[in-house]
Amino acid sequence: MDAFCRLSGLDPLWDWNRTWYTANPDLTQCFQNTVLVWVPCIYLWLLAPFYCLHLYCHDRGRIQMSCLCTAKMVLGFLLASFGFVEFFYILLERSQEIQQHMVFLLSPIIRSMTVILALCIIQLERIRGCRSSVFLFLFWILAVVCSLVPLRAKIQLAMDEGIASDIVRYLAFFSYFTIQLAQLFLCCFADQPPVGKTVLEKNPCPVKDASFLSKILFWWFTGLVVKGYRTPLAAEDLWTLREEDTSHKIISELEQNWTAECAKLQKQEKALASGVALGSRLPDQAQLLRKLQKEQSSGFFLLRTLARKFGPYFLTGTLCIIFHDAFMFAIPQVLSLLLGFMRDEDAPLWKGYFYATLMFLLSCLQSLFNHQYMYTCFTVGMRVKTAVMGLVYRKSLVINSAARRTCTVGEIVNLVSADTQKLMDFVVYFNAVWLAPIEIALCLFFLWQHLGPSALAGIATVILIFPLNGFIAKKRSKLQEIQMKFMDGRIRLMNEILNGIKILKFYAWEKAFLEQVLGYREKELKALKKSQILYSISIASFNSSSFLIAFAMFGVYVMLDDRNVLDAQKVFVSMALINILKTPLSQLPFAISTTMQAVVSLRRLGKYLCSEELKVDNVSKAPLSSDGEDVMIENGTFSWSAEEHRKPNVQSYQEGLTGQFIPFGKSSLLSAMLGETEKRSGQVTVKGSVAYVPQQAWIQNATVQDNIIFGREKLKTWYHRVLEACALLPDLDILPAGDATEIGEKGLNLSGGQKQRVSLARAVYRKADVYLLDDPLSAVDAHVGQHIFDKVIGPKGVLRDKTRILVTHGMSFLPQADLILVLVDGEITESGSYQELLSRHGAFADFIHTFASTERKETGSRRSNARLSMVDFMPFSRDLSQEQLIGGDTTNTNLQNMEPVSETDQEQVPEDLGKLTVVDKARTGRVRLEMYKKYFKTIGLAIIIPIVFLYAFQQGASLAYNYWLSMWADDPVVNGTQIDTDLKLTVFGALGFAQGIAIFGTTVAISICGIIASRHLHMDLLINVLRSPMSFFESTPSGNLLNRFAKEIDAIDCMVPDGLKMMLSYVFKLMEVCIIVLMATPFAAVIILASTVATSCQLRRLEAVSRSPIYTHFNETVQGASVIRAFGEQSRFILQANERVDFNQTSYFPRFVATRWLAVNLEFVGNGVVLAAAILSVMGKSTLSPGIVGLAVSHSLQVTGILSWIVRSWTDVENNIVSVERVNEYAETAKEASWTIEGSSLPTAWPQKGTIEFQDYGLQYRKGLELALKGITLHIREREKVGIVGRTGAGKSSLALGIFRILEAAKGKIFIDGKLSPVLNNSCCPLSQDPVLFSGSLRMNLDPFDTYTDEEVWSSLELAHLKNFVSNLPDKLNHECSEGGENLSLGQRQLVCLARALLRKTKILVLDEATAAVDLETDTLIQSTIRTQFEDCTVLTIAHRLNTIMDYTRVIVMDRGHISEMDSPTNLIAQRGQFYRMCREAGLV
Repeated sequence: MDAFCRLSGLDPLWDWNRTWYTANPDLTQCFQNTVLVWVPCIYLWLLAPFYCLHLYCHDRGRIQMSCLCTAKMVLGFLLASFGFVEFFYILLERSQEIQQHMVFLLSPIIRSMTVILALCIIQLERIRGCRSSVFLFLFWILAVVCSLVPLRAKIQLAMDEGIASDIVRYLAFFSYFTIQLAQLFLCCFADQPPVGKTVLEKNPCPVKDASFLSKILFWWFTGLVVKGYRTPLAAEDLWTLREEDTSHKIISELEQNWTAECAKLQKQEKALASGVALGSRLPDQAQLLRKLQKEQSSGFFLLRTLARKFGPYFLTGTLCIIFHDAFMFAIPQVLSLLLGFMRDEDAPLWKGYFYATLMFLLSCLQSLFNHQYMYTCFTVGMRVKTAVMGLVYRKSLVINSAARRTCTVGEIVNLVSADTQKLMDFVVYFNAVWLAPIEIALCLFFLWQHLGPSALAGIATVILIFPLNGFIAKKRSKLQEIQMKFMDGRIRLMNEILNGIKILKFYAWEKAFLEQVLGYREKELKALKKSQILYSISIASFNSSSFLIAFAMFGVYVMLDDRNVLDAQKVFVSMALINILKTPLSQLPFAISTTMQAVVSLRRLGKYLCSEELKVDNVSKAPLSSDGEDVMIENGTFSWSAEEHRKPNVQSYQEGLTGQFIPFGKSSLLSAMLGETEKRSGQVTVKGSVAYVPQQAWIQNATVQDNIIFGREKLKTWYHRVLEACALLPDLDILPAGDATEIGEKGLNLSGGQKQRVSLARAVYRKADVYLLDDPLSAVDAHVGQHIFDKVIGPKGVLRDKTRILVTHGMSFLPQADLILVLVDGEITESGSYQELLSRHGAFADFIHTFASTERKETGSRRSNARLSMVDFMPFSRDLSQEQLIGGDTTNTNLQNMEPVSETDQEQVPEDLGKLTVVDKARTGRVRLEMYKKYFKTIGLAIIIPIVFLYAFQQGASLAYNYWLSMWADDPVVNGTQIDTDLKLTVFGALGFAQGIAIFGTTVAISICGIIASRHLHMDLLINVLRSPMSFFESTPSGNLLNRFAKEIDAIDCMVPDGLKMMLSYVFKLMEVCIIVLMATPFAAVIILASTVATSCQLRRLEAVSRSPIYTHFNETVQGASVIRAFGEQSRFILQANERVDFNQTSYFPRFVATRWLAVNLEFVGNGVVLAAAILSVMGKSTLSPGIVGLAVSHSLQVTGILSWIVRSWTDVENNIVSVERVNEYAETAKEASWTIEGSSLPTAWPQKGTIEFQDYGLQYRKGLELALKGITLHIREREKVGIVGRTGAGKSSLALGIFRILEAAKGKIFIDGKLSPVLNNSCCPLSQDPVLFSGSLRMNLDPFDTYTDEEVWSSLELAHLKNFVSNLPDKLNHECSEGGENLSLGQRQLVCLARALLRKTKILVLDEATAAVDLETDTLIQSTIRTQFEDCTVLTIAHRLNTIMDYTRVIVMDRGHISEMDSPTNLIAQRGQFYRMCREAGLV
């Protein structure tokens, strides 16, 4: 090269004396004309082939020629022409000595050819649809940077010699440089979208239109930040998802891969299974091992599938983090050079500026690569979440019943919520697992270079701190388990309180349950407190780790040898390295635990996704044909799981019409026809489409209309016919918005009968060919059942031309069936028509004779009159399927008695009339200051002020020991040693330890404050909820309330104090840095901060609100999977799930980009601080000592980190203080009257007589509704037995609700024993038709507060005919009842409630008797016990069956809220009024 240059009469290529050891550095002419010209050219020529190949493989459509593209081409041709002009100019002018000008000839030609290549690439990019080119951007940057040196040289020359000497040359060069800059500038913009790819989306994501530069710096996000700063963001402001992030796109590709992987896994299994000799059973251990292996491998297969899909994109992120690390380690080296420069008095100033600029550039590049990496990770995480949610959702629609039994709905929802979150964390932290050890090793290597073997002392400290933290982490996880156990207990109890809130209010048990919850809460907080104190030790040791490592290293270094001198270079470069070391040290344990959790989650997900599916061939579908049977089962043997070998040998030949089955395995037979059971042998054929009504109605959280139409279009007349046939019209008149009324989750605001009829209407609306009806008539009242049978199912009903298979308990419908099947123990024993079966005198005939007689006695004549009565005088306003007093049907009580609204009111029907459930709303804007005030007020000023002082002290100590270090570093070296090293080391140590103790103090104090605050807030929330009236619970979904008690309280327990700790420590740290750097802190930071926090907060809220619909939908789908399958609606539900997940992701995506946008901008501000500190130090070189410079610069290097942490912790606190806001919401809702009556103390055994008096009593369900009871005046004497009768909705239950003060009187008063009835009214004992039990022991259910002895409890059980049953249980009275008492039969639960009433033995008993729940035997038992045991009590019975109250002293007949008749039964019959008509109808007269 030198020879080549010498040929052209130039100096050699490189000359150190000209470039480095000089006050005025410059590169040689040869270097400028060769290397600087050729580097960009070589880059382009070398990489162009690969880039073209990449473009060739990725075609995104053709882009039209735009202004931008034209400008680039024009400028490019200009540039190329410059080179050619220069080439010919030299050829002509210097043609004689051409040999000497070889360098000047070659460079312009190479340059021009390269520009032409660049133009070709621009065209190729346009044709292949590439809108913004990284490749050319880098080329132009290189070209401009390489031209900077010649530019400086040319300017210098022009200043020395004047521009006139060679004006053409100068102009040519300057214009050339300007055009290069213009090209670089144009490269910063993106071209228009390709033809045909113009997006029709409502609000497309701007990242698509962003150029490369905008993508790196996240500038494309600025629009949303500005918008969020001006007005609170709403869901419609968010961008639609990019195509590659949508569920549809991700899952469609992933599903194929996963199916293939699953097939492989099953093959492996089969191979293993066939390997085991047939007939021999594996020992249990081997089976367990096999099961574990299967789970492991399914998790691994899932990981492999995900890696194939998302791996390549993730690797680009990994590449970024490697670059980031390289720059991160380069910075301390440059700092070392800068401090060396400060020490060297002869060094020229330009070197200082050079180092300062270099540090700034390295910091900027480090920030850029770091945030690109984080962005990649979060994007991959988001896609993984979408993918896993989609796979789990699709799986839950095809999983078979055996597999479905192994996991509860809660577990499946957990897979979607918790496990996907674990996977997302894993994506972000996975690289730390292998990178952190490398980073630690590198740090120690560089420290060794500076301090020699003393670095080992640092390692020793690290090794000591780690086990301490490990030990603490272990203890904390144990404590956390304890805390979670109490928390689970508390939440379970809360769940039951909310589910059985009516019972609580009836029995006045609120106080007792309140104490139970608080008991759990205290234990939970105790564990939390211990855990927090340990955590504080951990934090203190961690935050002082950099001091401890420095103390150990410097101490050992100085002690080893007197000649070891600590100078600025050693001290501050070591400190910079120690600060780098802290990150991997903190990340490593976290990364490892995240990875472990992810492995577990993968295994769980894999296990679920590989579980057995329903076989498609369980049922063969055939098109409908006019001949032959519609449903055929030949020699079918079915079981619920592969292990069971029951043989319900169903040999059936279904004919045309209604098949009826009697109680054994009936539902299972329907399931077999739907293909829900395992088919062991035989053949099932179903012709035509199927509609299915399950035994337990499955209702979606949607409007009534949506539930009935179920995805079909609405045909008005048919829809109306269906409503009429299913007896839904009267109900719709009552519902606030008719069929547009929203139904709460699980049909919360409908009674059992209404749910069942909506479910039936959904099936009828379908117009299917085969109807499978699983006992739809059991939940409705008798007359409604008759109506539905006549209008829908029977021979004259809407479905008369369809095949319908009905499971029923009602004898009265049997005569009208075409074919009856009798099932005994899962086998069909008899079949034939009603008459045939009766004449055979088999099991069926016996059954009919035993039970039909009792049923007929009560309801026979009533049935025959049913039609008549409906026309006659039954404005059958509403079927409150069996009236409730204490229903699980919540809001029907509010809906009774809503008579048509008068015309005047009709105009102002509000929008949200049909809305029942109060949707969780996102608040807008920044969190109100009141929330902070409330939070700090609950803590109290007395604690807050000392905390602030502690913080100030902690930072003061830190400042002092850092300043002490810098003074030590500046200490003059005398004879190769420094004086008083021991004293310096002692002071240094003392300051450091003081800081450590202060850190411990502040963290403990804040944790304890947090616990004080959360205890108060939880207490307020609990009292507010329990003091709320019933109407509150009817309109608030229990999910919302539980969410407050679980998630929000948890956030207040842990997240808020943690966020505050972090934020305060970093704010004080920043103040310390500002004091040290002693310069104007950049004000830009503050402005950027405010706007992002607003945006970020609102995004967090929107994301949280959009998350609950995903889980609700999931819950519904899992529970209604059989219905969805029967109706063939899977694809519609999958689409809905996709939409909900995508909607959630639309707010999640901008949320993590907001963090990146903020961090990039802040870090540039921080890097500016570094540059300013460094340049100011260089400028003040003469006055500043190296120690102070080291201190300032090494601290300014921390600014970027501190700023982003302050923002992160501030947004965290803001986001979590939202929980305080949400917990506080219920403080403002309406409350009940106070629980006790002021100034009147009641005797303990009150009431002693049991007289009840109503004085002009009126009651309404909600303000603005009509009175449900109007002017009731009534006196009930002691020991009187009073029956209350009336049509549905006449106000019978309202009377009872009034006695218990579940509803407050609108006017008038109730006196019991002459005293006003209090709210916590345990004077009366209710016995309801809907028995509610709590999970806990049987004893707890009978006597929650241990007020009675065991003997009393046993005697009450004996009277309730339960003694035998309970004494046969293994745990007797301690028998655990499951949630809602589901492990007892309905009859047994009813008897337990009776025992509860017998135990309390109050003077007033209110009975709401029901017939549907209990079989005839139990009913007789209950009646006789009540007659004997409650002889000396006042009994009020709300009667459905009149024969039970015929021997009462008085009967009250209610009608529309008034008492219409009242007298003894015999007198009333004699009066021939309303009561007489009711008796005649029931066949009693």
